[in-house]
Amino acid sequence: MVGWAHSRFGRLDDQDIESLICGVGRQAIGHAGIEAGAIEGIWLGQLNGGFVPEIFPSSLVLQADDALRWVPATRVENACASGAAALYAACDAIESGRVKVALVVGAEKMTSVSGAEVTRVLANASYVKEEAAKGLSFPAIFAQMAQAYFERYGDHSAALARIAAKNHANGVHNPWAQIRKDLGFDFCNTVSEKNPLVAAPLRKTDCSLVSDGAAAIVLVDASLAARFARAVALRSRAQVSDYLPMSRRDTISFEGPRRAWARALADARCGVDDLSFAEVHDCFTIAELLSYEAMGLAPPGQGARLLADGVVMANGRLPVNPSGGLKAKGHPVGATGVSMHVLAAMQLMGEAGAMQVPGAELAGVFNMGGSAVASYVSILERAR
Repeated sequence: MVGWAHSRFGRLDDQDIESLICGVGRQAIGHAGIEAGAIEGIWLGQLNGGFVPEIFPSSLVLQADDALRWVPATRVENACASGAAALYAACDAIESGRVKVALVVGAEKMTSVSGAEVTRVLANASYVKEEAAKGLSFPAIFAQMAQAYFERYGDHSAALARIAAKNHANGVHNPWAQIRKDLGFDFCNTVSEKNPLVAAPLRKTDCSLVSDGAAAIVLVDASLAARFARAVALRSRAQVSDYLPMSRRDTISFEGPRRAWARALADARCGVDDLSFAEVHDCFTIAELLSYEAMGLAPPGQGARLLADGVVMANGRLPVNPSGGLKAKGHPVGATGVSMHVLAAMQLMGEAGAMQVPGAELAGVFNMGGSAVASYVSILERAR
């Protein structure tokens, strides 16, 4: 990764999907310090599903620069992991020797439709026959997971509130975040008019945001890295896909994410304790709690200890979501996986500003699609 860009996340009424895609694409090419004509392949991560009318957006990236005309461009979709899927597809093309320089863009415009329509579109990323068709939205799906976790390990509502409060406090320092406000533990832990139950036991503060936004990365073959002012390497990457129906899985075992983490760490020849920080997919606070256990930071049922002991806090031994995560930063679905890699790269280059984790050397990134169905884990390190 030798150049990147990140838009502001939030309700961006002044931008459409085209302007979001072209804006970050152009900026990433400039940040890498290359000519657009050097790009040999383009991958766009986007869910869409009805958020916008455009169902064939891959070539919109070409409008970032006329020199991109004739470059092969492909849209990649894998639910909320569409961004990581696009990045990994570009990695595969580079490793195959087919291209040397790739542009990866993740983008989503979610606020052009009603909240009810957003809920419907996202619900269709479930196993529709048993889940969406029976009225289960994704808040309801993750609420079921939280309920199952509580039944097995006790009520951890306070732990979920601590995750929300932590991520909102971190988001204050993220200039691209949708919400830059420290909400505090008491607010997040209390059901109120401003923090109602969305799907018990999940409150509004336990749920990620509906967002517009985009991010982009210029990716090159390792043999070219020395030519660039900055370079962050994917030391390893792993994708694991599980059954789509929740009825075929023990959802709170988070087995797909667990396997992806184990494979990525093994391939990187390191352990979770070697990481400087992690960006994980906190679409709901229960997902971050389960991620602690999936990545091996705590045994099953004991993830809350990491919050009580301060391990995952901004000044802890292994800060998790120093960007504010999806909870505060926002979750424009197709952009999320690319965003997580961009923000991790900034940290490793010492360019994360007020978000900076001191001495960051090794990063873990976990992007997830659906109810732990598609799991992508990357281990990143500074290459120059």
